[in-house]
Amino acid sequence: MKLSTERIILRWVHILLSFPIVGYIYEPVADRSYEAFAIKFIYIPIVVLSGLWMWKGQVIRQQFKR
Repeated sequence: MKLSTERIILRWVHILLSFPIVGYIYEPVADRSYEAFAIKFIYIPIVVLSGLWMWKGQVIRQQFKR
């Protein structure tokens, strides 16, 4: 996969999975424990990892090549 394609995919994953997090912040979720669990333990880690990969992915790739 080309690096430009990888960046586009990661960017859209990052953006699309951030929408439920915004809803979690601005809506009361006391009665929606399943959604709160999914956001805390699925969406947030994926968004954090995709953001880190977009930010420091080149450094990580260089470390694996050595």
